[in-house]
Amino acid sequence: MIVVTAAQMQAMDRKTIEEIGIPGRVLMENAGRGATRCFLEQIYSAGPGRVGVLAGRGNNGGDGFVIARYLAQHDIDVKVFLLSTRDSVQGDAAANLHLLSALNVPVVEIADAPRFAAQQAHMRHFRYWIDALFGTGLNSEVHGYFKEVIHFINALNRPVFAVDIPSGLNSDTGQVCGASIRAAATATFGHVKIGHLVQPGADCCGRVELIDIGIPRSISEMVDSGQHLITGSQVQAWLPRRGPDSHKGNNGHALIVAGAPGKSGAAAMSATSAMRAGAGLVTLAIAQTLNAILESHVVETMTLPLPDEGEGILSNAAFNTIRQAAEGKRCIALGPGMGTSPRTVDLVHRIVEQIQIPMVIDADGLNNLAGHPDLLLKRTAPTVLTPHPGEMARLTGRSVADIQADRIRAVRTLALECKVFVILKGARSLICDPHGEVWINPTGNAGMASGGMGDVLTGVLTGLLAQGVEMFAAARTAVYLHGLAADLLAAKAPWGFLATDVMATLPMAIQCILDDPPPAPVSTPLL
Repeated sequence: MIVVTAAQMQAMDRKTIEEIGIPGRVLMENAGRGATRCFLEQIYSAGPGRVGVLAGRGNNGGDGFVIARYLAQHDIDVKVFLLSTRDSVQGDAAANLHLLSALNVPVVEIADAPRFAAQQAHMRHFRYWIDALFGTGLNSEVHGYFKEVIHFINALNRPVFAVDIPSGLNSDTGQVCGASIRAAATATFGHVKIGHLVQPGADCCGRVELIDIGIPRSISEMVDSGQHLITGSQVQAWLPRRGPDSHKGNNGHALIVAGAPGKSGAAAMSATSAMRAGAGLVTLAIAQTLNAILESHVVETMTLPLPDEGEGILSNAAFNTIRQAAEGKRCIALGPGMGTSPRTVDLVHRIVEQIQIPMVIDADGLNNLAGHPDLLLKRTAPTVLTPHPGEMARLTGRSVADIQADRIRAVRTLALECKVFVILKGARSLICDPHGEVWINPTGNAGMASGGMGDVLTGVLTGLLAQGVEMFAAARTAVYLHGLAADLLAAKAPWGFLATDVMATLPMAIQCILDDPPPAPVSTPLL
């Protein structure tokens, strides 16, 4: 499923009107009619009540006028609150506003803060609200009495239905522009927008339904959005298959270099998760001082003791052993619980530069590259980075706040500059290829906010690469599968499960994906 920016959607609308010849008023009518159906099914089904339509003077308000007309035709008590004046409404929106007068649908003009204050007591008597104030074109901070209106509607604690996107939400980043409507459901038109899927936008949208307004497929295909939503059917196609005569040699051998004093659990979880994801063989390269400890925790995984000068800290002394072990392996994972000793930093730099097989770099592997992302340009084999926002900040020298303010831009920039695949972890994890193509993951939940989850993801990705799955497909599949395993656990309890619980649930998640059709993830807000 493609995911678009506001500008991309506007380009599709414009081409549909100018090149195909479908009038804008027809598109607005289709939008309003589809949104009305969605409102009746998703919100009004709770029982009858007065409906207030919060409308702006632009096309989003025009959609609201169409909805108000259809609701009146259903004999629903509806009133429009226009946060402007009638004479400021232009074009198709003005035409639909005029129709409301002919149908005796009341319209109240609220052009400033005093008029809003005068209407508040009356507005409290409405059971439902439809938000048709700003739409997807907003790209600046909400201020003045508009901000007061948004806070007022949210404080009413009544069900709100958003038209296209909740007012106050940036549709390209999912960030709140000072204040945002918090909707119970949203009807969006043509294509899903980035802001519907990434946080905090996803929380503001509630459940999202996509309305077909008549944009021809040929127009949609002309716009290269650069963003997509991962679906279960795609992951089903990317998962490796096994014949009845399959054996461990068919399913690949992976090497994982990980662990340091106090962090041996990260190494163990990564190795076992790779096995859970289907790797035929996994060798865990660990400091020889820690080897005896790890052998008791990774029963199915082979271990390779590495020279460590008796301190459990890896250094260049281990490089030749690691290089020899990498021969014949399908992939190498580098970093979980590895530590950031200056000696380990030197080792990581050397591995990144000189061991040219598919590589997963996570956790301390990334921290040890901080300030030196240019080393990644020396990679000739496919490479994937799996940072959370803090690790990306250390790697790139940017702040966490800057990264979180526009996660799409952040992940795309890193992938393009370093010519690598990047998984930016977090709510709605993002996966980007070296050409800037970004995919949004719909699975996962707040119960995953505990230690070790990233180590499990590293293992899942490594296990898929070991089986020969292409890097980009493996990255998207791993993130989806990892989140789906957590969703299966969250269906029984919203939090309290551990990373090792997610690891143990991976086979069941695989089976869910292989079901035909695979189920929609429970955490996805899309209807």
